[in-house]
Formats: sequence, structure tokens, C-alpha cells
Amino acid sequence: MSKKKIVARLSPIHGNGVFADEAILKGDRIVRYKGKVRTHDEVDEAYGDIDENGHTFLFTLNDDYVIDANVDGNIARWINHSCAPNCEAVLEENSKGKGHKDKVFIEAIRDIEPGEELTYNYGIVLDEPHTAKMKKVWGCKCGAKKCTGTMLQPKR
Repeated sequence: MSKKKIVARLSPIHGNGVFADEAILKGDRIVRYKGKVRTHDEVDEAYGDIDENGHTFLFTLNDDYVIDANVDGNIARWINHSCAPNCEAVLEENSKGKGHKDKVFIEAIRDIEPGEELTYNYGIVLDEPHTAKMKKVWGCKCGAKKCTGTMLQPKR
């Protein structure tokens, strides 16, 4: 994976964001999403009592594991959600079926200009009902023409 120069700074979307410091081409693998790999039970124990606030550094790897970028996270944790993203999260499953060794990479789905903010669709689906209150908690501020107003995705 060739390293693309990206930088974190304040974002007009939300808090910190990640921006291209050089041109990135469609299909380029930009950065790996890193953090401590934990079980869902460990994450529930660590964060279960905290009220949802629409801000997370947790990335679900599979049915057993989550990447917790609150611990040992890298710049990828600052990439914001968008309803019209220029990147996508790509899961690379471990060839030996070891779920704790699965990896997530952020890849460009179109050419990205220097200075442009990197975004991907978080694809958040909650177990509980997607009420108006929860849609507001997980509100989207991406500013896309067809913004849905929420980071929550329709249940499958």
C-alpha cells in the first residue's frame, strides 16, 4: 500500500476531519483504520453506560470484533461521514478465518483533489428502532445535496 499524504485538521462537517494533501486517484487505498481490537462484549462493558451522542470511534469488523479507535487509533478515526462520500471502508478478511485479524482500509471511490476532505458513509444500523430522536442523535451535517439528515442507514 503506497502511503498517501493526508492531514487532520478542523472540518466544516464536524470536529476534526481528514484532508488530502495531494491528489488521490479512484481506487487508491489511502489508510488503514487502526485501534484496539475488542469483542462486542468488551465494547459494551466499556461504553454501554454512556449515552449515545452521535460520535463514535468504534468500527464493527464482524460479528465478534470491533476496532476501538479510542485506544491506539490513528488518523483514520477523524474521517467524517457523508451521504455523498468520496471514499469507502473496505473490509479485508483474514485468510485463515481469524476474525480478530480482519482489517479495514479506507479507499477512494473517485478522484480526490488536494485540500478535499475525505469522507465515507458510516453505514450505521442500530438494533433498536430508528426513532426521530435517534436519527437526530446520529444527525448528519455533511451538507450533500441529497443528505438524508442522519448517519443511520435503513435496516436490512
